[in-house]
Amino acid sequence: MPHKKHSAEEEQAPRSGRPRAHISGLTTQNDLPLGPRIGIEHIVIDGRLVSVRELSVVEKSFGRLLHFEADLTGQRPPILLVAPLSGMRAEILYDMILGLLPWHDVYCLAWKDAADVPAGDGPFRLEDNITYVVETIRYLGAGTHVIGLCQSALPALAAAAILSEDLGRPATLTLLGGKLDTRINPTRVDLLTRSLPPAWFENCAISTVPASRRGHGRRVYPGSTELMMLSTYLFRHCASGGELLAKIFQDDGSDAVGHPFLRLFCQTYDVPAEFFLDTVALVFQQSALAEGHLAWQGTTITPERITGTALLTIEGEADDISGPGQTRIAHDLCEGIPAERRGHLLCPHTGHVGLFFGSRWRQEVLPHISRFIRENGN
Repeated sequence: MPHKKHSAEEEQAPRSGRPRAHISGLTTQNDLPLGPRIGIEHIVIDGRLVSVRELSVVEKSFGRLLHFEADLTGQRPPILLVAPLSGMRAEILYDMILGLLPWHDVYCLAWKDAADVPAGDGPFRLEDNITYVVETIRYLGAGTHVIGLCQSALPALAAAAILSEDLGRPATLTLLGGKLDTRINPTRVDLLTRSLPPAWFENCAISTVPASRRGHGRRVYPGSTELMMLSTYLFRHCASGGELLAKIFQDDGSDAVGHPFLRLFCQTYDVPAEFFLDTVALVFQQSALAEGHLAWQGTTITPERITGTALLTIEGEADDISGPGQTRIAHDLCEGIPAERRGHLLCPHTGHVGLFFGSRWRQEVLPHISRFIRENGN
């Protein structure tokens, strides 16, 4: 399908001509001033260079919706990739988006650095994270295929449950390496987070944005702390011969020169303190979604009511961030989805990062997702 740049008025209607649902605080613009940018300018298909325009089509206080317009003809299923709000910049999804683009019309909901969000814009909690996903799916309209990974798997599943009886519900939901129930095959980070009282995180993991940043006065989980955690994780992999050792010394990304793995892996940003503390309490310590007491706008989220959205879960056998089983539990939670509209893939010898970056992503995970979308598109 050929694309063009959209005016603010045109952005109120989807490509199909159906009116888009309103997103509160929506603005549209085609430049990318302050906020996440992936940096994809072209893709290569059968030796042909195809231009890509990375556009910001929705701007909100804590996030932006990016659209990757490619000069391609023919119908391509629309995909919403929800970036994890983890402290690692959305640029780490470069390889993932690059792989999806030839076959799909790709949008990415990416998060802004909380240190650049004025304190007057208020707090941002896990519930707000879910709201952003719900509103974005409504904005894109029926037939959208949603992908959530790691920290974004839970809000993606929650949004699908909230929209389960909505005509604009997702056609498919794909969850990769998500933390839906950290009691299953708990990893080191799961055990550590559950062993510490909530007050420890409040007192030791949260800081205040300094006066030199736009978000001065806002409380955040700082990117510097996340970088320290990532460095420790990286060192452990290097010492044990883990997955990341090979990615550092033999980068298997699509563009190792222009977008080297190590640089992407080490780019971090500040996360809103409210979201971070909610995630510690509700995801790591209480397993609230799996236990049936995660709420949105005063109503309990009920995945069992999902019937019209197909579900695919993907896990890495060697994932030491989200243990195998933590994502697959979605099938138990979504008991209303018919068996023929479900799928699960366990990737042998694959760690967490391999699910979305590198050769295993391109050769094993991507074909599985594309096939599932084709078979279950509305």
